[in-house]
Amino acid sequence: MTTHTKLGELPASAICGNDISSSCLYVSALSIMYAGQFAWISLLMVGGTLFLFRKIYGEVVGALPLNGGAYNVLLNSANKSMASLAACLTILSYVATSVISANEAIHYASAFNHGLPIIWGTISLLLLFFLLNLLGLKESSKAAIVIFIIHLATLIILCAVCGWYVLMNGIGHFTVNFATKSEHSLAYQLFAGFAAAMLGISGFESSANYVEEQGPGIFPKTLRNMWVIVTVFNPLIAILALGIMSIGDVNGHQESLLAFMGERAGGQWLSWLVSVDAVLVLSGAVLTSFVGVGGLMKRMTLDRIFPQFLLKENSRQAPYYILLVFFVLCVSVLLSTGGNLQALAGVYAISFLAVMGLFGIGNLLLKLRRKRLPRPERATTGSVFLALIAVGTALVGNVMLNPHYVLVFFEYFIPTFLIALMMMDRSLILSGLLSIILYFFKPLKQSIERFTDWTNQTIKEINDQEFVFFSKGDDIASLNRVMIYIEENEETNRLRIVTIESEHFIIPENLHRDIETLDRAYPEIDITYEIIKGDFGPELIQELSEKWQIPTNFMFIGSPSQKFEYRIEELGGVRLII
Repeated sequence: MTTHTKLGELPASAICGNDISSSCLYVSALSIMYAGQFAWISLLMVGGTLFLFRKIYGEVVGALPLNGGAYNVLLNSANKSMASLAACLTILSYVATSVISANEAIHYASAFNHGLPIIWGTISLLLLFFLLNLLGLKESSKAAIVIFIIHLATLIILCAVCGWYVLMNGIGHFTVNFATKSEHSLAYQLFAGFAAAMLGISGFESSANYVEEQGPGIFPKTLRNMWVIVTVFNPLIAILALGIMSIGDVNGHQESLLAFMGERAGGQWLSWLVSVDAVLVLSGAVLTSFVGVGGLMKRMTLDRIFPQFLLKENSRQAPYYILLVFFVLCVSVLLSTGGNLQALAGVYAISFLAVMGLFGIGNLLLKLRRKRLPRPERATTGSVFLALIAVGTALVGNVMLNPHYVLVFFEYFIPTFLIALMMMDRSLILSGLLSIILYFFKPLKQSIERFTDWTNQTIKEINDQEFVFFSKGDDIASLNRVMIYIEENEETNRLRIVTIESEHFIIPENLHRDIETLDRAYPEIDITYEIIKGDFGPELIQELSEKWQIPTNFMFIGSPSQKFEYRIEELGGVRLII
């Protein structure tokens, strides 16, 4: 069996860190535009929100360390439809991130070559990272590390030079800026500044989408590192900007504030350094999108939400069909907007804020429905509600500040979610389609016979996929919840209930009778019961998966207790359903 590359702290942090740290290029200016001289407070509030989410993400991914982020937690604590909702929002967020970052990178690059074609340059950059990802995650992480180190070094140099400039030239700008009166109240300034600044933390959810590729104990460190970057640099840059220029100058240089700060404090060389860094780190955000969406879409494909051919990998374990689909989707969105990406900004904001909110909801569901599941750390219920209030406030704020974003968001989201829902009910849709065709085209029945045969065969193949539930001697009420879950979330008419008998576990006498009762209660599902002697664990799961030709992600268990000797990630993707 092929061993996938496991990432250490630096490469894992670099991949997601490039995305979230690219916010330093624009989020301070954005927050100052709304919060004025109090922008640094709004940015610290964002840092406080991320601090709460560190625990939330740490608990969820520590309990369920599988690729997929919010999709994964909702799949294991709610239902497949809700999980697909989170997944579609995440994919939209990645598309928007990738296209906006690539386009902005080319805009920065055009400062050195004014004749650079923006659209073709953006497509070329997207193509470059598509090809780079085909080389595998190991090669991608090397590029991410280089970009990440250059970016942090550039931010440190910029802050040091700007700080020296303030020391040498006094606090005149501070005095003027803090004396400036706003037409809005302080509460509104902080609210609007906070909502705008939350746009700069997209990327915090990325690490959860490739957690399986990270080494043991690495994931919490990536969250810590991203939090430190955002909490230190964004408020600091806002304070330094207010110390070297007026608020009017900040608002006049929204798209390139850091380059303008570098030119004023250090000269042309620093402005060029910041511009080159901007090209690199925005390119790194494109890389993060490819890596994150690869892990998410692979997990969704394993769960039959997307066609199975997407799982094919090259010799470097890169899912080339998934990467190709994402590349084509990004290019189509770019071309459909004609390079005007203001509309995508709405998709970007609402999508990732909704994903973070759903992650918080997933945490609460995990506490409620998976109490026994071991987890390395826990977020208090109060902190989860506080984090949800913060994200909800930011979401409402963005809708208030830019109401036209909502319509644009739904224009992209509704078709994406409908596709996912259709894939989850393929057999029902095909049956309905066949009935309509046969009803309206009865005279052509002979000519559509081939289509009928194909449809019936496809439906049969979908429903013949067998699922497995490993029972620990559950009572009939628990087994009934299993049946309800399968009816509501999976397209199948075959279920195998398996009990592993060992010297440590004796099967209850009434279990066989309970399963017979279930079989009569659910006539549309063929239930078989099997007793296997052995020890339940990764080796036995893999052995049964190969023997029965049933993927491990089609195998279900109830929540294990703290005494369970294996971690969930060691079970090969087995799903928790009760």
